[in-house]
Amino acid sequence: MAYLSEGIEGLRSIPALLERNVREHGDSPAYREKEYGIWQSWSWSETASEIEALALGLLNLGVNEGDHIAIIGRNRPYLYWSMVAAQMVGAIPVPLYQDAVAEEMEYVLDHCGARFVIAADQEQVDKVIEIQDDLHQFEHMIYVDPRGMRKYDHRRLHQYSHVQEQGRAARDEFIEELKARRAKLDYDSTCVMLYTSGTTGKPKGVVLSNRNIIESARASSEFDKLRHDDSVLAYLPMAWVGDFIFSIGQAYWTGFCVNCPEAANTMYENLHEIGPTYFFAPPRYFEERITALLIRMEDAGRIKRWLFNHYMAIAKRVGPRLLDGKPVGLMDRLSYAIGEVLVYGPVRNRAGMSRVRVAYTAGEAIGPEIFDFWRSLGINLKQLYGQTEASVFITQQPDGEVRSDTVGVPSPGVEIRISDKGEVFYRSPGVFVEYYKNPESTADTKDAEGWVATGDAGFIEEATGHLRIIDRAKDVGAMADGRMFAPKYVENKLKFFPNILEAVVFGAGRDKCCAFINIDLTAVGNWAERNNIAYASYQELAGHPQVLDMIQSHIEEVNESVAQDEMLSGCQVHRFLVLHKELDADDGELTRTRKVRRKIIGEKFEDLVGALYDGSDSVYTETEVTYEDGRKGKIKATLTIRDAKVVPVTAKRMAAE
Repeated sequence: MAYLSEGIEGLRSIPALLERNVREHGDSPAYREKEYGIWQSWSWSETASEIEALALGLLNLGVNEGDHIAIIGRNRPYLYWSMVAAQMVGAIPVPLYQDAVAEEMEYVLDHCGARFVIAADQEQVDKVIEIQDDLHQFEHMIYVDPRGMRKYDHRRLHQYSHVQEQGRAARDEFIEELKARRAKLDYDSTCVMLYTSGTTGKPKGVVLSNRNIIESARASSEFDKLRHDDSVLAYLPMAWVGDFIFSIGQAYWTGFCVNCPEAANTMYENLHEIGPTYFFAPPRYFEERITALLIRMEDAGRIKRWLFNHYMAIAKRVGPRLLDGKPVGLMDRLSYAIGEVLVYGPVRNRAGMSRVRVAYTAGEAIGPEIFDFWRSLGINLKQLYGQTEASVFITQQPDGEVRSDTVGVPSPGVEIRISDKGEVFYRSPGVFVEYYKNPESTADTKDAEGWVATGDAGFIEEATGHLRIIDRAKDVGAMADGRMFAPKYVENKLKFFPNILEAVVFGAGRDKCCAFINIDLTAVGNWAERNNIAYASYQELAGHPQVLDMIQSHIEEVNESVAQDEMLSGCQVHRFLVLHKELDADDGELTRTRKVRRKIIGEKFEDLVGALYDGSDSVYTETEVTYEDGRKGKIKATLTIRDAKVVPVTAKRMAAE
């Protein structure tokens, strides 16, 4: 097709889409940000002016074509503008996770050879200053928020607004150069470089072209009929590919408005104020909202609780059918309409989803009950399956074909095949160009025909064409007796319970499965308060006998469910312990996108794994932790180990392939 080489209607880059939006939607809002309690707004015309001023300022600072510009901070219009301005001058934006520690940033900044850094505030500036002596290519840093920066050495530090002012002042000098660089951009120009989460090693720099981003944005926007009058709340990390495709790719393709919250702790309030029409959140978000709602209902009066339970039972039966356009009886429609006034509407409003037309969740499996709960309220919540290397979209769920147990059908333009070993492969216009400075990993992941190995095991349903994901292919193995071991399958079932924040299941090559559990402090803390259980810390609550009883009941319920699956019945959890600390990205146990680093956890807590399998009733351990201020410390604990009831099944050995 022509667009693969020439670009759609000549729209071959994000800056070209910006020009189109100025022509067609110039006065429409492009960005909003809440600051100092007031929502500020910029139209597409104003946005283009801000971006051009910054781009001219970057030229004035000496940015060359092909330079990497690191961008660090929370979601702010200024930082999104930085990414587009970098592209406009022929440079490559490299967003970093704002909660990364200096050591993590050092690897990325050194690996990409960033000459320039654009940082949000003093906190991010300090991290870069801490490591700058080891960054041999680093030259200049630009900061957005001047608070606390007055006494810093400004020889290599520049205030964002000053760079823009200098750019405007030097417009006559640099405008022709800017136009020339912008005109060079085509579908093969690099749009962004995003670093993977690094679950098994150092993060890899994923190079994505304009073709990758624009084609993925176009196809996905058309799939869900997104419009220029839609709006999103941009609150997920800017270094994550999902935020880039939603807040840059789709936003610039459709011309819709990107809204930035005032701070992380005001996200829920800002969501309620904005009322977006298009929304994405990981499963954990939807679980937390339900947990908060149920806690509120526990404290509500008897009549309110009865109304909620009565109408939610109707919603569970009727809501998804109405959403999918299936036939529903008159009495059920009437009951649902009453529930809409009394329960569903207020709950959606409270959750900030009154106007949502399309909502997505991805990243982890979502519990069927949680998924169905939100859909029963009339929220068009769907699942997608994607990767950084795919520019997000591999599969999506079409309206009317939404189910909790699949991730949908191939997204437009995507081909999928399953290998003989059950691994999912795909190819599409969104497939990444390469891993930066890593040709070996590029060749291992993407073959000469453009097929990409996802690393996930799954299968396509013959009757529906929907893809079902089982687990990470590298984690799928065999137990000592040959039965299949798929830890994520069990972990996701455990995390469906609001009381369980995280679970890590062990069992490859062993005769039984055992598990580490992290409790959810908010959910279990509220439960403890209602049951008059006193505690002074996470560690004390996690080790309380009644908490262990509750977690054991959840595990045994999951075991009953797992036992129904002949292929995975051997994955029932026989023994477990509740960890004395939350798994934390700062301690290296999770990635910045909260994915479990299974190998690291197994090595770090080797003594605990050993105790689960040697029959011990308890185990003493000392663990190094990183505090919020960066200090290191140790926590000591004696953990109780419990046996969980399992459902007897007939062991079936997997046939050797």
